[in-house]
Amino acid sequence: MAKKTKKTDSIDDTTAENLSLKTFSSEKFRFISGVFFLAFALFSLFAFISYFFSWWIDFDQISHISTYDLFVDSASKINNIAGRMGARVAHVFIRNGFGISSFLFVWMAFGIGMKLLKIPFFKLGRLLLHSAFFIVWGSILCGFITLKLGKWSILGGIFGFEVAYYLRAAVGVPGLIFLLGGVLIVFLSVAYGMKFQFYPMVKKWFEKTTAETKDDVNELLNDMNGSGATEILETTHNEDTFITISDRLKNEFEVDDEVPFIIENTEDSANTETVEELEEDVLTDSTEVRHTIETPYDPYEDLPNYIFPTLDLLEDYGMKNVDNSKQTDELMANKKLIENTLKSFGVEIAQIKATIGPTVTLYEIVPASGVRISKIQNLENDIALSLAALGIRIIAPIPGKGTIGIEVPNLSKQIVPMKVMLDSPNFKDTKFDLPIALGKTIQNECFVADLTKMPHLLMAGATGQGKSVGLNAIIASLLYKKHPADLKFVMVDPKKVELTLYNKIERHYLAKLPNVEDAIITDTKKVVNTLNSLCVEMDTRYNLLKDAQVKGIKEYNAKFISRRLNPNDGHRYLPYIVLVVDEFADLIMTAGKEVELPIARLAQLARAIGIHLIIATQRPSVNIITGIIKANFPARIAFRVTSKIDSRTILDSGGADQLIGKGDMLLSSGNELVRIQCALIDTPEIESVADFIGEQRGYPGAYELPECADDANGSGGGSLSANERDAMFNDAAHLIVSTQSGSTSLIQRKLKLGYARAGRLMDELEDAGIVGPSQGSKPRDVYIKDATTLENLLNNEERN
Repeated sequence: MAKKTKKTDSIDDTTAENLSLKTFSSEKFRFISGVFFLAFALFSLFAFISYFFSWWIDFDQISHISTYDLFVDSASKINNIAGRMGARVAHVFIRNGFGISSFLFVWMAFGIGMKLLKIPFFKLGRLLLHSAFFIVWGSILCGFITLKLGKWSILGGIFGFEVAYYLRAAVGVPGLIFLLGGVLIVFLSVAYGMKFQFYPMVKKWFEKTTAETKDDVNELLNDMNGSGATEILETTHNEDTFITISDRLKNEFEVDDEVPFIIENTEDSANTETVEELEEDVLTDSTEVRHTIETPYDPYEDLPNYIFPTLDLLEDYGMKNVDNSKQTDELMANKKLIENTLKSFGVEIAQIKATIGPTVTLYEIVPASGVRISKIQNLENDIALSLAALGIRIIAPIPGKGTIGIEVPNLSKQIVPMKVMLDSPNFKDTKFDLPIALGKTIQNECFVADLTKMPHLLMAGATGQGKSVGLNAIIASLLYKKHPADLKFVMVDPKKVELTLYNKIERHYLAKLPNVEDAIITDTKKVVNTLNSLCVEMDTRYNLLKDAQVKGIKEYNAKFISRRLNPNDGHRYLPYIVLVVDEFADLIMTAGKEVELPIARLAQLARAIGIHLIIATQRPSVNIITGIIKANFPARIAFRVTSKIDSRTILDSGGADQLIGKGDMLLSSGNELVRIQCALIDTPEIESVADFIGEQRGYPGAYELPECADDANGSGGGSLSANERDAMFNDAAHLIVSTQSGSTSLIQRKLKLGYARAGRLMDELEDAGIVGPSQGSKPRDVYIKDATTLENLLNNEERN
């Protein structure tokens, strides 16, 4: 009986401990703490203000008041409106502490309260650091002022008075002034990026001094030589313009500009120099001096106060409440089942070990000598039957190891929150240019990849397997890491519902065509125009790289920041551009080659100039993911699919059909396959992040892409003359009218032309009004119905 009572007591103690931990880690505790800090800030504010009007009256009472008297009513009267407690708190902070600077403690408490209540406010770390600096610096400054007044006051508090007193004794009054001023300038430069330009002040003083000296010298020369004596040199310092010796002599003697003046040395007439050469040296030196004092270009100067999204906008989904004992029991049971199953089929095992992941456990088997790998591979279904598990995958052998891997889904699966991924050292300390946090591997490591090294990403999987969540995880990773000046998104959403939340960040991160209302592209025609516009942007950027004599965007931007490229020559800071397509299959079905060809061209060439593609589809079939697409997308992510054929279409190997869904995915980069549990970021979290960014000051509008040829020329009206058209234009027109089929492939086959030239001919026919606009995969409408009408149209255009 005693044992039973003891066990009950221990259970009660554990329950109480867990309850207390849950209480202090809950949202309720954060709310109570936040309200407490706000109340303390308000209470302290009233106490501090009242203290300045009543401290000399209450001094004798509050300086010796006991803790007991703080809470017990006594005969003594306190004039502070916050009572004994408020008077005592104000006395400690202001008189015994930092003086008037103590008001910043109120600001700090207010900021902590707002942070705990998750109310958007200043960045807490910056607020606390800056407030702490000005508390100390302001207290010393006020203490120094009271020293100069010759008497002590509460202006700087005891801290400020004492520190100022000892500093004045150590470095003197001028030294203390320079010390306080220098520390303030350094802090403002580091913390707020302020630039203190002393050169213009020194220059202005020099100009004034030089002008006065010149007047005195000229007056002295006039007194010595009589009025009308020639001044030797006159210099002005306005905008680097020099009135040189040559100009002075030409003005005095009215000499023609083409006749160079020679200054002769009376001691050695052989040493002569033209004035023009002297002027050139002076101007060259001034240009070099001016170049050396130029500061580097700051790409963030338009949004200097931009704040990155904070992690408290995301959820952790209870990651701390994981029952390790259940996982251990499950692990040991599966080990025994695998061993018994293999032994029942005559397969001996030398060793088996397990690695637990968030959703899958990897069992590494070292088979006994003489056991064939193929024998274990053939037992895949038998192992799945014995374990009663879905999605058993055998890796035989594991690359780089002499073992065979069996991946078994866990009974209790863990969610991988996006918050955990973004807070991991792998992401926070990464040096990648475009880091994307994908999820956790079987080894429970946070997997972070660099999009610039991929350099494009193809995502595919069946409906509801986590593809859209994976897209959002990639976008969120980039939003948490890259400044709006460094990154722009071009978002294509044919489904019109997946990416619409990002409309709020249009002025910060999105790019679009000029005069287009919505930054999230949903219309197929606008998608084609946008892709062609990205091709134009790509060509433009390559021309800029060629002029700058660099090979990549990083070297180009580094050269531009150091001001070695002239903006007047068209050079500019180039942000990365990431094209995100949520449903590629729909675009292929409606626009076909008009979409596939520019995407293939971008995938082939755009890496070096900072344009990267992320394409997702829920139909991983060969007519959607064609050979051209696969050849240019070496990095691919496969979520669960329904068949081995689809898996091979995406990854060129099986495995995706054996995944368990809900974010379980395989990443293929080259010849390596990595199994990852995708990070979870839900719609409310995306909305919070978008709101946080959208509420900040942004650029005047979205980043504008260049207009493509179709947008500039329009779709009709005969903007091209007969001389500007392709030599095969008339043949193509007669072919289309005679067959009454506006098909690009028809022109390609009958006239034996390449697809690009046939496409241009079709655009010219549309421009001439012979055929209508594109209708996706369907042939265009033919407006001219007979050959006679066509001949009349062509003859009229030739006459014009």
